[in-house]
Amino acid sequence: MITVVQLRRAAAVLASLALLSLPQMAQARPQKYEIDPEHLSIGFLVDHVGFSKVLGLFRSASGSFVFDEDTGTLSDLRVVVDTASVFTNHRKRDEHLKSADFLNSAEFPRMIFTATGAKNSQERNFIIEGRLELLGRAQPVTLQATWNKSGEHPMGGGLFSRKPYAMGVSARGSFQRSAFGMKYGVDNGWVGDIVELIIEFEATRQ
Repeated sequence: MITVVQLRRAAAVLASLALLSLPQMAQARPQKYEIDPEHLSIGFLVDHVGFSKVLGLFRSASGSFVFDEDTGTLSDLRVVVDTASVFTNHRKRDEHLKSADFLNSAEFPRMIFTATGAKNSQERNFIIEGRLELLGRAQPVTLQATWNKSGEHPMGGGLFSRKPYAMGVSARGSFQRSAFGMKYGVDNGWVGDIVELIIEFEATRQ
């Protein structure tokens, strides 16, 4: 005769087997990403005497962040730029930009952007609020970012290793350079006060 205790044990075993047979639901999990310096472009546009805009870039920078694809949550974003790597395809102008009139690279070799918050504005678009440190000062800067794509990168990995999982982002923003004390050429209109930022990068999940 089967006792009540035996029936309860059998029911518990069947329940456990049923749970094990159910597909496991994927849980959202933040992932650390390192920005690939070989696929990082930080460009800028600045007005030149009202005739045109100078297009330049910084050729050396690095950064990382944490992102959860399931929730669209971004955190711990930090980008460090080598100010002496500024390049505008004009040697004398580049040397001037590195001087105390502008970036003062000798005294302030790094420009740092740190995110203080981010929110979805649309499905794959984000508004990233942050702080830019430049010339010993910190000012708020907002970036409009688009999450372009995520997936296995077809150009990475070796013969016996998995292809890296990558994420691509485009971002735009601007700041007023005089807010950092960079006032050369502002009053006479030679150099614009507003710096437009153009940022493109690919990042690899760690």
